[in-house]
Amino acid sequence: MLKKSYLFTFLILIAFACKNKEDIKNSSKDSNYDIAESFFGKNNDSAFYYFSKVTTTPKDSLQVAMAYNYMAVIQSDAGDYFGGQESLISSLKFLSERKKTDFSCISSDYNELGLNSINLKKYDEAIEYHERAIKFSNNDAFKSMFLNNKALAYQKAGNYNASIKIYSDVISKNIKSKKEYARVLSNLAKTKWLQNPNYNAAPEFLKALHIRDVEKDQWGQNASYAHLADYYEKKKPDSALIYAQKMYLIAKKLVSPDDRLEALQKLIKLSPAKETKDYFSIYEKLNDSVQTARSAAKNQFALIRYDTEKSKADNLVLQKDNEGKRYQIIILIIGILLLTIAGTLWYKKRKQRLELEAQNSIRENKLKTSQKVHDVVANGLYRIMNKLDNQESLKNNPIVNEIEELYEQSRDLSYEKPKSKNQPFNEKISELLKSFASENTKVILVGNSAQLWEKVSEQAREEIEHILQELMVNMGKHSRASDVVIKFEQAQEKINIHYTDNGIGILGEVHPNNGLTNTGTRIDAIGGTITFDTKVEKGLKIQISFPVS
Repeated sequence: MLKKSYLFTFLILIAFACKNKEDIKNSSKDSNYDIAESFFGKNNDSAFYYFSKVTTTPKDSLQVAMAYNYMAVIQSDAGDYFGGQESLISSLKFLSERKKTDFSCISSDYNELGLNSINLKKYDEAIEYHERAIKFSNNDAFKSMFLNNKALAYQKAGNYNASIKIYSDVISKNIKSKKEYARVLSNLAKTKWLQNPNYNAAPEFLKALHIRDVEKDQWGQNASYAHLADYYEKKKPDSALIYAQKMYLIAKKLVSPDDRLEALQKLIKLSPAKETKDYFSIYEKLNDSVQTARSAAKNQFALIRYDTEKSKADNLVLQKDNEGKRYQIIILIIGILLLTIAGTLWYKKRKQRLELEAQNSIRENKLKTSQKVHDVVANGLYRIMNKLDNQESLKNNPIVNEIEELYEQSRDLSYEKPKSKNQPFNEKISELLKSFASENTKVILVGNSAQLWEKVSEQAREEIEHILQELMVNMGKHSRASDVVIKFEQAQEKINIHYTDNGIGILGEVHPNNGLTNTGTRIDAIGGTITFDTKVEKGLKIQISFPVS
């Protein structure tokens, strides 16, 4: 995912690509447009308000399209990608693909649609949008940026060959901007490394960082530190920690909350256990603050759009008294629709949460039932069979064969597995663990990447899934924890899972109940260990360790 503040800086440049004052008829120039531009990048709420006013008085179609383009930039920076898409589509409606004067704004709109699609993980759509942006671009510098973004979409989609080809073609040309050269070089190195984890990307990463240091490109330095921290995470954890710390410091200097959050995630993963708790506390507070601010910003944009539309309607009411009632009805309908949409979204989200809780409950009951079938019915039948086999007079009795057949059926029933969804295992684990989050309990996952589970066997995956579910069930029933952190990491040929909560903990020795007994059996089955640390000041720490294969 593109870092938000770095993305915003980039989008400002693209907005300027769309901007061409000479193409706007001076006679139809809206004064609100100049006011909005003066606020852009300084007070974006005010800028959004005046650009919105421009769209309500469409004297010139290109000017309205550019206003929508600026509004989309502001919305994307605030994380409102769907709102940004809506503004960009509105912008395109005021442009013509047959007018060369509109080409710059068209290419900018498509490029920003592509960037939004990347952030929404719709990579195929992103690639298509960036191709359209390149098609309408008549500026080599911006075309190079659009190619870089297209390559990024391929990289995110996992099509590394296509991504590398584009980056290589771009870097082979004479890139005049050293900052742009460093950006393409660093992205190319990262893509090669993602394609081949054994690829030595360090020289290129360090070269890009050196250029950025010389150019005093702090946003570029921030990106380099992120790449180097990821690259050295498994090869040289100490070096990875140093770059994560540098990223955190420069993110604070740049006042970039998203980059601070990313750096904190790396620090939580790489730091010693004593420091991890402090970093987690900082991360939690900052994340809550960012989410609150973005929610407020999205609501603010909606209110501004609503206010400007209402103002336009009020002006028309004053001009046309005979149409007053009609406009009032329109405004009322819009309000009702907004409330209806909000209520529908809330209901759907609540329904999904309840369905997920029901599925987890059913899965837990099935697991318990199958365990009881095996432990009670199958094992009981087996003991009866042994007794009958030891009696010569009953060895050839048909009843013995019937009991043996019933035993085999009970074993098959106990081992019957639910059909699994066709989804990556890391997403499956994330969905399982996050389902235990509630208004009173936060669940934070660190390091649960798809790459971590690549070499883990199906048996180990299944056993770990059940073990984690049992731990989370016990947490939900007994711990009273408000914060739960599950950290995943690979150390050589083992995978370690660190569970930490701030609940009431376990007093004295651990006394295994049925759930914990099954957990012990499962971890033994895959050659792993589980350790309960009950001596912490507050809460509970559990470490699970098992071989990769």
